[in-house]
Amino acid sequence: MADTYTPPVTGTGVKATIQRIGGHLAGMIMPNIGAFIAWGLITALFIPTGWLPNETLAKMVGPIISTLLPILIAYTGGRMVHGQRGAVVGAVAVMGVVVGTDAPMFLGAMIIGPLTALILKYVDKFTEERTKAGFEMLVDNFSAGIVGGAMAVVGMLGIGPIVEAVTTAAGNAVSWLITNNLLPVASVLIEPAKVLFLNNAINHGVLGPLGVAEAAEQGKSILFMLESNPGPGLGLLVAYLLFGPRELRPSTPAAMIIHFFGGIHEIYFPYVLMKPRLILAVIAGGAAGVFTFMITGAGLVATPSPGSIFAYLAVTPKGGWLGSALGILVATAVSFAVAAVLLGFGRGEKKEEPGGPDETAATSPSPELAAGSATGSAAGTANGATTEPAAKEA
Repeated sequence: MADTYTPPVTGTGVKATIQRIGGHLAGMIMPNIGAFIAWGLITALFIPTGWLPNETLAKMVGPIISTLLPILIAYTGGRMVHGQRGAVVGAVAVMGVVVGTDAPMFLGAMIIGPLTALILKYVDKFTEERTKAGFEMLVDNFSAGIVGGAMAVVGMLGIGPIVEAVTTAAGNAVSWLITNNLLPVASVLIEPAKVLFLNNAINHGVLGPLGVAEAAEQGKSILFMLESNPGPGLGLLVAYLLFGPRELRPSTPAAMIIHFFGGIHEIYFPYVLMKPRLILAVIAGGAAGVFTFMITGAGLVATPSPGSIFAYLAVTPKGGWLGSALGILVATAVSFAVAAVLLGFGRGEKKEEPGGPDETAATSPSPELAAGSATGSAAGTANGATTEPAAKEA
């Protein structure tokens, strides 16, 4: 089985650099999607607003999202940089971030895991030539322990508070947009914040309290719909299914089910991180959905939790289902259309022939077609970033 699900990126230039950074971020999440699904299922089933409320089993929800998932992310990020030793120190270091803050530290984990592994990698290079025979294990164990412990302290006192400050700033910015009646523009901040796993902080820390106050006065609030709309994510996943890299397409149907019916939006964030330009698709979809909610007078009576279509409709007041459904549909359509354009309608995703490159070349239909393909490849290279054959950019 493959242990990575992110297409490799080659080339130089700004585009390739952004793609490579996004690929590394997504590479920390994609191998752990199973854990996200497990958490999503437990959440959807056993929380008080779930399908099978159970107070005892619901106790797993908090520790999984606040501790287990950040550790897995940091472990994977450390392993990407420096193998098993990097994975171990990354998992140790992230505990400082986890303990130092109350919010789920996915972003902090994606920072401190690879960073700690990189530091250990340089420490190992320094000690490798200076360690006498017979002392290798002693030096390796103590160097890993010292680096991991020191970075845990740095994470608790430095990285954690910084990430928390970023979260607070994003929340304040969203609150300012809401106060100034710029709701569709709020998607410009909300959607990127969601992709960086700040969705819970934005939704429950900012939009939820404001929505409760508005709902108490008016009986419903559109603020509950700004972050929780499943339409933008669904449209993105449909575009990936039809036009994305071929090795990723089989994973999208399950992601769509978990996202749209299970309400676990985190499932689509790695797909955006792999191709960061697709953030424009979810921003456009989110803004279109909010605008539709505004003109139809839609609103919810409470925060949909989890953010599935079922929970969404369950907290829609009587007579408001049309506006809610229309906003989700418009957001899905707009997000899909923009993502399809940004993915080039899959033109760069050529299906590999069974016979391999030699047989494919031998059965090429005409010299003109081959020349056309070569011209297309040259044009793609000129953009400054190319991917391997299994995941070429349009």
